[in-house]
Amino acid sequence: MNKKEKALFVQEKLEELYPTTPIPLDHIDDYTLLVAVLLSAQCTDLRVNKTTPTLFAKASSPEEMILLDPKEIEDIIRPCGLSPRKSKAIHELSQILIDNHKGLVPQSFEELEALPGVGHKTASVVMAQAFGVPAFPVDTHIHRLAYRWTLSTGKNVIKTEKDLKNLFPEELWNKLHLQIIFFGREYCPAKKHNPFECPICSVIGRKSLFN
Repeated sequence: MNKKEKALFVQEKLEELYPTTPIPLDHIDDYTLLVAVLLSAQCTDLRVNKTTPTLFAKASSPEEMILLDPKEIEDIIRPCGLSPRKSKAIHELSQILIDNHKGLVPQSFEELEALPGVGHKTASVVMAQAFGVPAFPVDTHIHRLAYRWTLSTGKNVIKTEKDLKNLFPEELWNKLHLQIIFFGREYCPAKKHNPFECPICSVIGRKSLFN
C-alpha cells in the first residue's frame, strides 16, 4: 500500500473502533479546558482528571484563579508534575485573559500561543476541542503511531503534524487526533507492544517492528 492507501485504512479502522470520541480531559468550559490541557503536559489525562476537581472547586474562572496565591495552586496541582512552572503559568495567563481578552479564552492560535505555558500542541487541542477549528495536535501517542504506521518519518512532531495533515481530510483532523490517542493507549503502547496482534501495525506496521 502507498501512503494514501495506508491513511485510508487507518481512517476506516479507527472509525470502526472509535465511532465516538469524548474529550479525555474533564472540564467545565473553555477556560477550564485550557487549564486542564496545560496540566496534561508530561502527565496522564487520568492524573489530571483526579487533580482538577480540587482546583476548579476553588477557582474555575480567570477572576477566581488570580485570587489564589501561586503557591496554593502549586500545592493542588503537584501530582501533575512540573507544578512550580505550571502554577506560575496558570496564574499569569489568567491575569492576561482578564487584562487583554475580557476574561475569555482567545480563539486564535497566535493569541493562545502567546499565553504563558501554552505551546502549539496545547493551543491546537483548545482550538480543536473548545472551538471546533480543524487542528491536528501531535502528542507522544500520535508521534509514535505515525512513525510505526509509516505515515511519517518521525523526525519531530512538527514534521509529523505536517505529514498527517497532508494525508487526512481537514474535516476529520479533530476526530482522528482523539481516535489515534485512544488506539495508542489500547492497542499500540510504547512498551510491550505486540505488532502481530495490533489491528493496524499487523497490516501496515514498519518491518523493524517485527524483528
